[in-house]
Amino acid sequence: MDNYVRIDKWLWAVRIFKTRSLAADACRKGKVLLNNGPVKSSKLIKITDKISVRKTLITYTFRVKNLSQKRISAKLVPDFVKNLTPEKELKKAIRLQFPDFGSRKTGMGRPTKKERRTMDRFHNDVS
Repeated sequence: MDNYVRIDKWLWAVRIFKTRSLAADACRKGKVLLNNGPVKSSKLIKITDKISVRKTLITYTFRVKNLSQKRISAKLVPDFVKNLTPEKELKKAIRLQFPDFGSRKTGMGRPTKKERRTMDRFHNDVS
């Protein structure tokens, strides 16, 4: 393995971004922070660096555990990244995935027993 890797390559390799150009664009727009400072896509990162990535309304935080310039399989991602994202940010992600979950349109009637249990489980997890 290398001692240093470009941040855009690493973000793509560990599957945080789908393409390397998307990772570079995020760096250019200031959505990627390295050790709490803005970073260019050509910046070299090393093991133990802390990376924050802003996607939609959520800020994900990661610690670099290993380096790779080649895209790795999804199964191997935990060997390269430690997710430090706070629980509060992860709950935001759930709310964004299901914005109108639990609300029913007028005239739809009462929820079934299964729907009620699902709504209760969702609200307990998010709160």
